[in-house]
Amino acid sequence: MNPIRITIALACSYFVFAILLNSVGTVILQAINSFDITKTQASVLEGYKDLTIAIVSFIVASFIPRLGYKLAMLVALGLVALMCLLMPSIAQFYAFKVLFAVIGCSFAIMKVSVYSVIGQVTDNANQHSALLNTIEGIFMLGVLSGYWVFSWFIDSSNAQNTAWLNVYYLLALLAGMAFITVLIAPIKVPQKATLRTSQLAAFIDMLTLTYKPLVVIFIISAFLYVLIEQGVGTWLPTFNNQVLKLPVDISIQLASVFAAALALGRLVAGQILRVIGWYSLLLSCLVAMGVLVLLVLPLTHEIDGSQVTSVFDVPFAAYMLPLIGFFMAPLYPLLNSVMLSALAAHQQAAMTGLIVVFSALGGTTGSVITGFIFDKFSGQHAFYLTLIPISLLLISVTLFKKMTVNLGAVPKKGTI
Repeated sequence: MNPIRITIALACSYFVFAILLNSVGTVILQAINSFDITKTQASVLEGYKDLTIAIVSFIVASFIPRLGYKLAMLVALGLVALMCLLMPSIAQFYAFKVLFAVIGCSFAIMKVSVYSVIGQVTDNANQHSALLNTIEGIFMLGVLSGYWVFSWFIDSSNAQNTAWLNVYYLLALLAGMAFITVLIAPIKVPQKATLRTSQLAAFIDMLTLTYKPLVVIFIISAFLYVLIEQGVGTWLPTFNNQVLKLPVDISIQLASVFAAALALGRLVAGQILRVIGWYSLLLSCLVAMGVLVLLVLPLTHEIDGSQVTSVFDVPFAAYMLPLIGFFMAPLYPLLNSVMLSALAAHQQAAMTGLIVVFSALGGTTGSVITGFIFDKFSGQHAFYLTLIPISLLLISVTLFKKMTVNLGAVPKKGTI
């Protein structure tokens, strides 16, 4: 076995999906401009992606070993490459619904396969953790790259120009290159793969967990967090363009600050947790998020960035709003770590299923609500609305802390 070729295949595949998955905010902005649809209509794209990931992850997890990880990855990459090739010629909004459904379905297959293949090329826990963090780091690099890749194809002088759809030819090429790396990678076929549990049994295990008050509070907290993250992240390019009046390409490039802030926030939090408790860190982050919203949004009312020609020349307030990602970054991995630490090992798989499902529901809800408020009122109103889930999170996290204090649950090292 050649672990280097397998690692390259996993990294290339994840890089492609990082760009595609996180392009939804950019596509929403461009769909509004190019296809003359409302923000409420555009907001459903998040649901086609997130809900498909949740549903397919639950359905296919037990069947992929029988299919074979290599074949599963090739199918996933082949599907997204085909859809990317078709997008410029179709050039209709309905095609984006199909595209993100395919992306969600394919990523669910890819994630299960990648996480399983990592176990084939590592010999111990330290190697496994190191490779997994490397792959996830490549994913974040893809997220950051995606904003700039799309901006290169956008005609900022003509918002309705659909020439930006040509970006999908490039993405199809990248998916094709990833397909080749997987094809030549010596990924082993699982031997005697069997379904360890039925889908009905897995579903019952998940439902059984929801009877625990601790799990209910956690689900609410995770739902609220993802609602905030997707509400802000998905609609930030549109906010930059329609509220701050920045050119479309710069609006999209500036949204990459949010992704960078998320990455930096998790790195910094990992160090801070060495000296303070997880609950104190979460409360501090939530308060900082609320303060940032209250301080920055009033500054955005008088901004007119229509004459800005470079991302380095945008008004100061335009940089400040994406920095909310720095403070929200530690919340999700910390909550997950504390929750999983509080459960027995045999319950963690079912809990992971609940995390995926309710994260998807939170992301879809956040995008739809933000889009509706943005459409009916204003972008400022939509982002001020984040103060409600932030306040509710303060309450739910406090309850979560009280319920875990007697369980001795602590964040696991390396989860931030």
